[in-house]
Amino acid sequence: MSFSGTYNNSFTITNAKKLAAKVATDLKRMQRFHGQPSENHISDLEEEITQLLKDGYLDTVTYGFQRNGDWIDPTVRYTAQDLANSSGDDDDPGRINPHANVEGASFHSYLVPSSAWYDLSLDERNNYEDNLPFKRTGAPEPGVDGYMSQDKTYTSGSKSLNRFTIKK
Repeated sequence: MSFSGTYNNSFTITNAKKLAAKVATDLKRMQRFHGQPSENHISDLEEEITQLLKDGYLDTVTYGFQRNGDWIDPTVRYTAQDLANSSGDDDDPGRINPHANVEGASFHSYLVPSSAWYDLSLDERNNYEDNLPFKRTGAPEPGVDGYMSQDKTYTSGSKSLNRFTIKK
């Protein structure tokens, strides 16, 4: 007896929501330990990343605290990746440093869109941004006080988010 079948590893809104929920869980832990971001801001960030993941427009997004223009611990960076017919690890969210010193720091996020984003016309990008929960403005990418080290991978469907945190 033999079996054959077709494996279709597509990426749906449900997959995007699963990945975004893991990011939101990380942000809620950051909030619990360090007071930021607010619940409303977490909700907006979760909606933004859901839409960008679903449509293939996310390359990298960083959430965390900045002091003197540099990201500091606790900061998390997520890089979107296609899994290309393979399955990856699907870690649980967590391990946000509860003891990080955020005195004098403020919460920020920084997003780098994928190359597919730049394939859209300016009008298409503007219309798309009108449907996101908030508008981003252009800015130079902040530096990092230390270095980014991958510590987790979140997967769903045909995509993954590789998570990086700051190490000294």
